[in-house]
Amino acid sequence: MKKFFISLCLLLISTSSFADETCSNKTIVGQIETIHIKELNSNYQARIDTGAATTSIHATNIKIVGTDEESDNMRDHLGDTIKFTTYNENGDASEHTGRIIRVSKIRNAQGVERRYAVRMHLEFDGKEKKIAVNLRDRSKLDYKLLIGRNWLEGDYLVDVEKNAE
Repeated sequence: MKKFFISLCLLLISTSSFADETCSNKTIVGQIETIHIKELNSNYQARIDTGAATTSIHATNIKIVGTDEESDNMRDHLGDTIKFTTYNENGDASEHTGRIIRVSKIRNAQGVERRYAVRMHLEFDGKEKKIAVNLRDRSKLDYKLLIGRNWLEGDYLVDVEKNAE
C-alpha cells in the first residue's frame, strides 16, 4: 500500500508540473472578455466560444468595392476589397475596408451559410493577434464579437468560472 501511495504522489507531482509547463505561457480568458480591435480603434465585449472555429464580428452594409461584376458565387470575390459597417454593444459605429481573404462555409442552428472573412488585429491583455474574422449580421445577438478557436489556439485557455473584468 505504501508503494502505491508513493507512486501515486509521484505521478500527481509529475503530471501537475507537466500541466504547468504546457500551460504557463498561455493567458487565461473567461467566457466574456473585452477585446480591442486595432483597425476599428474600438473595444468589444466578446463572447468566447470554443465551439466556433472562426471569430465573427457584427457587420452590416457589406459591399464589394471597385468591381462592377455581379456574381452569385462569393468565391469570385476572393482578394477583392470589401467595405462594411460594424457596431459594438454600446452602439459605437465603425467603418472598415479590407481585403477578402476567405469565404467560409458556416454551419449553425439556422443552417449553412457562406461568409466573407477579412484579417484583423485583436488585442487582449497587452497581446495582439492578427486573425481571420468572418462578417455576419449579429444585430439580434447580445455580443457583437464572437471569439472562436482561431484566436484562442496556441495562446489562450478558457476558464468558464472567470468573470469579465
